[in-house]
Amino acid sequence: MHSTLPLAITQGDPAGIGPEIITKAFRDAPDVLQGCFVVGDAPTLARAAAITAQLGRPELAVQRIARLQDLTQLPPQALPVWQLPGLGSPPPFGAVSAEAGRAAADCVVWAARAALAGEVAGLVTAPLHKEALAAAGVPFPGHTELLQAEAARHAGVSVAQMPVRMMLASDELRTVLVSIHVALREAIEAVTQDGVLQTLRITHAALARSLGRAPRIGVAGLNPHAGEGGLFGREEIETIAPAIATARAEGIDAHGPYAPDTVFMRARHTAARPGEFDVVLAMYHDQGLIPVKYLGVDKGVNVTLGLPLVRTSPDHGTAFDIAGSGAADPASLIEAVRMARALAHG
Repeated sequence: MHSTLPLAITQGDPAGIGPEIITKAFRDAPDVLQGCFVVGDAPTLARAAAITAQLGRPELAVQRIARLQDLTQLPPQALPVWQLPGLGSPPPFGAVSAEAGRAAADCVVWAARAALAGEVAGLVTAPLHKEALAAAGVPFPGHTELLQAEAARHAGVSVAQMPVRMMLASDELRTVLVSIHVALREAIEAVTQDGVLQTLRITHAALARSLGRAPRIGVAGLNPHAGEGGLFGREEIETIAPAIATARAEGIDAHGPYAPDTVFMRARHTAARPGEFDVVLAMYHDQGLIPVKYLGVDKGVNVTLGLPLVRTSPDHGTAFDIAGSGAADPASLIEAVRMARALAHG
């Protein structure tokens, strides 16, 4: 990975807020977005630029690029777009459609393949809509699974041989999930010794690269009070603790399992008190994401761990209810670009 390569930003679902937060990010943080380009549809980005234009400030000039080398030649206030063929005209805001789902997926696939080929330093993905993906016949529920499949295809291995995990990170707290987008019943069943151990290994490897040292990993229990010695469930005793013991024998600095209602507070890093852990391993989606989002949705960045490429994403949904209003906040996207640069540099 070479940090001087550009970053690709995928436009997300064109009926959602993705194009708007992208145009606002280019407008409000041009120094951060320098060397980035958007993979998507120029008319869709031009519509977003018009919606987010401000009186007294020059409008962004949406400019198609034919070569990545052209990025260095663009004037200030330019929004470079790599136009993908066949994306269609901009759809109505706030409407789920197969066409929008297909457009969003196509942008992600192009950017992933460019990253895997070493043509870009990484990708930052704007929000897509899972229902629109399904309507388009995309056999993956979200970005993570789609990128996992592309990376496995590139490496010539099965998806099972390309395990990935989701991390949500802010300046105060990082969490990594054992399972991602599955029903809660399935998430509980996914708490196996192999699954927890694999998550610890992926987390250790990824954060050791970015931190430059072994990360301190706090592990949350599954049950209230981490099972209370088996009174409220035996997963901590029979599954989670043995995985931690194996990880520690491999040199991974993992601790727990701890009560899930307090471990996130112990890991929180503030100016007044550094956290005890660099990251918390959470057993399922909402257990890990609620604490980070509560501290500030605008600060959270989604990072996919385990891939042979850098991928970050703002902590946003498509927000169909406000799409087209120009009200969406670009702060999380800007943070996602910053984090992607830091990871690519590492």
